[in-house]
Amino acid sequence: MNIPGHPAFSRRALLRTTLGAAATAVLPATWAQGLPKFGSSPVPLGVIDVAGNLALTQKVFDAYGATNKERVSRFTFTRSPAPELAGKIRAMQAANRVELHMVLTGLDGIAAGIEQGVWQDLSPYYAQIGNPAELYDGGAAAIQKQAGGNGMLIAYSQQGPVLEYAPARVAKPPKTLDDLLAWTKANPNKFFYARPANSGPGRTFVMSLPYMLGDKDPLDPVKGWDKTWAYLKELNRNVEYYPSGTTPTMRELAQGSRDLIISTMGWDIYPRVQGIVPKDTAVTAFDKPTFVADGQFVAIPKGLPEDRLAAALDVLKFMLQPTQQAMVYADGYLYPGPARKGITLSQAPAESQKVLNEFGRLSYYEPLLASTPVKAPLEPKPLIAMFRAWDEQIGGQKVKT
Repeated sequence: MNIPGHPAFSRRALLRTTLGAAATAVLPATWAQGLPKFGSSPVPLGVIDVAGNLALTQKVFDAYGATNKERVSRFTFTRSPAPELAGKIRAMQAANRVELHMVLTGLDGIAAGIEQGVWQDLSPYYAQIGNPAELYDGGAAAIQKQAGGNGMLIAYSQQGPVLEYAPARVAKPPKTLDDLLAWTKANPNKFFYARPANSGPGRTFVMSLPYMLGDKDPLDPVKGWDKTWAYLKELNRNVEYYPSGTTPTMRELAQGSRDLIISTMGWDIYPRVQGIVPKDTAVTAFDKPTFVADGQFVAIPKGLPEDRLAAALDVLKFMLQPTQQAMVYADGYLYPGPARKGITLSQAPAESQKVLNEFGRLSYYEPLLASTPVKAPLEPKPLIAMFRAWDEQIGGQKVKT
C-alpha cells in the first residue's frame, strides 16, 4: 500500500484554530486534571450521524446499551447532512445547550469542525479509550493523524473510486479518464456523481484525479490541480445536475435515468444488499487506478457535562474493542470496514460473512486492493478548500437537494 505521510496537526496549530472559535468550553475545575466521572444515574446520549455510519455501528450501539444500562439510559439517533453539522454544533455551544454528545462523521465533518473549533480534544483520554499508535496502522493510521485529537477512527476503507453501471445499458464501460469524458459526450446527462462536500464517492473521485492526471501537487487543490479542474469543467458540460448526497445516484441508476455513476467498494456492495440497486449492477475500476482511502470517526463536541462526556468516552472505548470492530464489516457499507489493525472477515459475525461472500465481489476487490496504490485523503484545511473550489468552479449552481 502506498500511503504518503500526512503529519498530524500540531498542538500549536490546533490551538490557533480553536482559539478563534466562538464556543470554547472550559473544563470544570473539579475534573480538569483527571478523567471525567460517571454520574450517580445513567444518562441519555444524543448521537448524530452525518456519514451513514449507523449502517455499520447500529448493532454496536445496541450491544453497548444492552450491557451497560447503569451508564447509558438510552441513545437518541438523528441524521443530518455533513455540511450543516459544524454550524449546528457551534450554535448549541454558543447557547450552552449541547444536546449532541457523539458525532459519527467522515473527514469532511472533522475538517469543518476543526475550522470552527467545535471538537473536544480526545488526546488526554487516549489511555482510557485507546492509543492511536497501538490501534491503527497503514492507511488508517495516516487518516487518524489527519484528525489529530479531534476524533477517533472507527471505520476505514481503501474506498475507490470505481465506476458503477447498468450492464444492459452500458455495453462497454470506460476504462480511462479519456474514455469517461468521451462516453459522457456521447451519452449526455447519463453520468453523474454527488457533491463532494456530502458524498464519499464524490470526494474520492475528485481527490483521485490529480494522481491519475499527473497534476503538479495532488495535495494542493488550490495551486496544484490545474489538470484536475480543467478535466472536471469539461466533464461538467455533460452532467445535468449533482445530487447533494450519494443515495440519489444509486436510486437514479436503479431507475434508469442514469446509466453510469461514480461509486466505491462499499457503495457498490451495500445498496445491492439493501435492494436499492439491482444485484447484477456491474462495476469496473479505471486502468492503472489510484485509490483514495476514507474513514469515519466518532467526534465529541466541546461543552458536555462531565457525566455525558464520561459516558461518551466509554461508548467510544467499547466501539474500538476487537469484537465490536469485527461487527463493522456489517453489510459492506464501508468495505472492508474495521479501522483497528488485525481484524479480519473471519472474525465478523456469520451474517456479515454470508452477505459479503454473496454481494462483496471479493474475487474482484481483493486482488484490486492488493495491486492498487492507495493515497490518504486531503488533510482538513486543503479538503475544505477543495470543497469550496468545487462548489465555486464546477457544480455549485447545479446541486439539487
